[in-house]
Amino acid sequence: MSATRPAPESPSKAEAGAAPGRYETVVGLEVHAQLKTASKIFCCCSTKFGARPNTQVCPICLGLPGVLPILNERAVRFAVMTGIAVGGTIAVRSVFARKNYFYPDLPKGYQISQYDRPLCSGGTVEIHVGGAWKRIGLVRIHLEEDAGKSLHPEGRQGVNTTLVDLNRSGVPLIEIVSEPEIRSGAEAYDYLIRLKQILVYLDVCDGNMEEGSLRCDANVSVRPRGQSVFGTKTEIKNMNSFRNVERAIAFETERQIRLLESGGRVVQETLLWNADKGKAEPMRSKEEAHDYRYFPEPDLLPLDLEPPWIESVRSALPELPHQVRERLTRDFGIPEYDAEVLTETRALASYYEEVARRSGSAKLASNWIMTEVNGIRNKEGQSIEEFPIRPDRLGTLVRMIAEERISGKIGKQLFEMMLTRPEDPEALVKSQGLLPIDDEASLRAIAREVIAANPGPAAEVRAGKERTFAFLVGQAMKQSRGRAHPEKIQDALKKELEAT
Repeated sequence: MSATRPAPESPSKAEAGAAPGRYETVVGLEVHAQLKTASKIFCCCSTKFGARPNTQVCPICLGLPGVLPILNERAVRFAVMTGIAVGGTIAVRSVFARKNYFYPDLPKGYQISQYDRPLCSGGTVEIHVGGAWKRIGLVRIHLEEDAGKSLHPEGRQGVNTTLVDLNRSGVPLIEIVSEPEIRSGAEAYDYLIRLKQILVYLDVCDGNMEEGSLRCDANVSVRPRGQSVFGTKTEIKNMNSFRNVERAIAFETERQIRLLESGGRVVQETLLWNADKGKAEPMRSKEEAHDYRYFPEPDLLPLDLEPPWIESVRSALPELPHQVRERLTRDFGIPEYDAEVLTETRALASYYEEVARRSGSAKLASNWIMTEVNGIRNKEGQSIEEFPIRPDRLGTLVRMIAEERISGKIGKQLFEMMLTRPEDPEALVKSQGLLPIDDEASLRAIAREVIAANPGPAAEVRAGKERTFAFLVGQAMKQSRGRAHPEKIQDALKKELEAT
């Protein structure tokens, strides 16, 4: 995630016109989050990303005959943590099931998942779009194993081939299924941002879409506004960024509306999002649950959780994003907008808190992080952990400005130096000759030089043109390299103008 979340793109013509007018968009999201376990869900193979193909496999995740899965306790804990964090109900008994389908990268010919008795049901994710808060309900959160990965490199004489890497097969996932309560691509975007934030705060998923740690499928339909019956839905896959999810929903909304307006009908099917073309293309007809021939997994007992264990997980949960936002606004008195930006990640929130404490000025600390720090981070693509100015040094810099020991302009010069130099800002101020000029004799000397160099403007000020006075102040600040106190240099200029 970038340092500051970008504003949602302008809605498409369909979203801006037809959908809010005659039609309503209905979206449900299925998010697959890879859990941050060291080993796979049913065996001891590593889950580390980037290993050579087919080197992190064993008879269990290869689906060889006669092997038995053994459930990863940490994966269960992480799934329960997520369910509790979103306010869901944790089942004391859940059941694993076999989801049967054929695909080259599914070695067993079935996937171990959960079906009619999931680990968690219900819950909500709160989103903020168009200046209003809205709760998106969740249907369920369940545990399952990931499939492998099919690769399609170009072979000899330009013929495409298909290779299979099973390193990912058996990696633990949770699938988070929303209610069909999302009404636009912008709402879907914010939902995903906030869901990812919860997962990362819990430290159960790294949220890295580029590495496949977080994947999303969107079920999209449209219906005449006011109609309670859902329209025919399509499922969009292969979206590798939250922005592409937003774009894909806008595209599919417009496509379905055009189809209905022309007298056609929407066919239930699975689509692949082509980001380069900006369009969704047919992949296959949409499967129903009965197509997968679910039945209870015979090699795994039902998952029974003791209520005291569930409560121990609940009591050990870290602060969640909304709790940190509430605490920052309460304890530091900063606006809700500031708290929203500063809680993007747990690390950024911690960074801000240390800067605020050291600086003695919570709002000034907030301003510096949101503008100067995040400006550099966005430009360089840095996380707050990678940012070169640590919070103790920035806190000292902000305190110097808050106490008016240096001006904001000098502060920005120091900030630029601190990006590449390790010295404390106090030491840099002295070594670089940036100490403020505040004694009257020195300020009067600067004022005399400025008046002598600008006789015309000086005469205009004496003649009553007060607006020109700001020009002289600017020249004086320039002459002092920003070291003069703005109010004191104004006093010095006034006295010299009266004296000459």
